[in-house]
Amino acid sequence: MSYERDTELDARWLTAVMHAAFFLLLGVALARFLLRHPGGSRVPWIIALSAVLAVLYVVGIACDGPRRSTARRRTWLGAVVAVVVVLVLLAPSFAWVGVPLFYTGLRTLPTRAALVLVSLLTALVIASQVRLAGRWDPDLVLGPPAVAMLATAVFLQMQRQTARQRALIDDLIRTRRELAASERREGTLAERQRLSMEIHDTLAQGLSSQQMLLQAADRVWQSDPGKARAHVRTAASVADHNLTEARRFVHDLAPADLAHGLEEALRKVAARESGAGLTVRVHVDAGASVEGARLPDRVQSALLRIAQGALANVREHSGATSAALTLTVLDDQVVLDVADDGHGFEPSAGGSSGAGVRGHGLPAIRARVRQLGGTLTIESAPGEGTVLSAAVPLRGPGL
Repeated sequence: MSYERDTELDARWLTAVMHAAFFLLLGVALARFLLRHPGGSRVPWIIALSAVLAVLYVVGIACDGPRRSTARRRTWLGAVVAVVVVLVLLAPSFAWVGVPLFYTGLRTLPTRAALVLVSLLTALVIASQVRLAGRWDPDLVLGPPAVAMLATAVFLQMQRQTARQRALIDDLIRTRRELAASERREGTLAERQRLSMEIHDTLAQGLSSQQMLLQAADRVWQSDPGKARAHVRTAASVADHNLTEARRFVHDLAPADLAHGLEEALRKVAARESGAGLTVRVHVDAGASVEGARLPDRVQSALLRIAQGALANVREHSGATSAALTLTVLDDQVVLDVADDGHGFEPSAGGSSGAGVRGHGLPAIRARVRQLGGTLTIESAPGEGTVLSAAVPLRGPGL
């Protein structure tokens, strides 16, 4: 993540600064001692211990990394602190070399142990400064603790802020993953619903028509063979259309009837549903004949499926002898009306009619209209037929 990379770069930069400060203070302290005590008996020991400290510190830097165990880092830090203490006892001017170890201790040790180490190093600096001055000075006593407290507070605050931000980022990543999983589940459910509606409005309705035609043919097989054969031929025609729909369904789920436009598709649906006591007419406004070709494919497909579903309910539940499909294209919306002269029902109480509630009938139609941002209106009353009106906007978020 970008934040994690930036945090890591900041930590590396701060670590590099502390390392540079350590070597700078070590070099300055050694130079100061050599200038003030040339030829002294402690010079070889100071030079040797300084070299050991520098080598030990370089080895620690080279071996530092995420794979290095915590125990090894703490052992290394203990060895560095021990060498620093010996140097300070021999030459008090080396006390400030321990200041960069504040940061190393806070990084390496638990908070309480790190605070103890910082306190010890601060006390060492105070004692060394008083020893060098040869007198009691409040600045020498109060200055180092103030610096130590400020550096420790800043580091601990940065550490806590980093931990909080990392926890927040982890929560955001987890939330994003959960949201993505939820969207995938919702997408899967929506696709399943869409497929179920497609199957209901195509294959299921075609099979239902075939069943009714074949049952009608069976009833008149002996008394009226000609009519029976006509029913069988119609059933075969429906089966052929169903086969075409199934192939197109597998290919891209687009209605096969739409190959020649919505108006022609509605007339084909009306022709298939007509017969066996039901006549279906189609009325297309003059403007709709021209504008139909300009309707989005999604709108045309939905309107055709709505017409198929509504007529299937008319045929199976309403007892109607006639029905009408009316397509109207206005400036901002397209309207499909499906009217029948069946026995009707009370819309507020449900029931069976051209818009009756059965299977995916009315729920599927409502879902299609809602997906396009449109409105569905049902007007019906017992004994007065039913008018179903689906209005779909030509522009909007659904499109």
